[in-house]
Amino acid sequence: MTGFLDPLLVAIILTSVVLAASSRLAFGIRLVAAQGVVAGLLPLILSHDGVSGRLLVIAVVMTGLKGVVFPQLLYRALRQAAVQREDDPPFGYTASIVGGVITLGMTFWLTAPGRLPMLTLPPSPLQLPAAVFTVLTGLFLIVARNNALNQVLGYLVLENGIFLTGLALALEEPLLLEMAILLDVFFGVLVMGVAIFHISRAFDSIEVDELTTLKD
Repeated sequence: MTGFLDPLLVAIILTSVVLAASSRLAFGIRLVAAQGVVAGLLPLILSHDGVSGRLLVIAVVMTGLKGVVFPQLLYRALRQAAVQREDDPPFGYTASIVGGVITLGMTFWLTAPGRLPMLTLPPSPLQLPAAVFTVLTGLFLIVARNNALNQVLGYLVLENGIFLTGLALALEEPLLLEMAILLDVFFGVLVMGVAIFHISRAFDSIEVDELTTLKD
């Protein structure tokens, strides 16, 4: 099954690039859902001992949460907020594309074989660059977007990147940790969904810079 590894890693990289360059929130939710499903399937592909019951349960839970539950919660928040896109982010979309490509190139350079001799090389040369680039994309969405929903998407992309980094360095150890992280993310998405609803109701917008107008 490792023959599917590189195409799936390329898909993760592409979704990260497109997410950084897209203003459409519904499209961003679909991209994050697809990325989460791919990340959830990777443990099955990387397992050297076959697909065990434990791995299968973890994969089903991860793909179910990331591909179905989280997107539905975000779609609900999007409908309540009645917002379709973020038109004027602090960091423009053209600059985001350029910055994403430069960051991707730097990621490949930094994680090139032999540059990090203390690390055990993962099965694919794309695995560690894809993981690090996904982490950086998540951080970028959190910092460079004012829209609260876009920031939640960045949070989910960041979690995907952390999990991919764990898989790139060790297969078995990150899986139980991933379940704990998923629980935190689950409640985080719930809380942010409620926060988005209240921000939208109070300001007729889900741009977090509107919060600067709050006064005692």
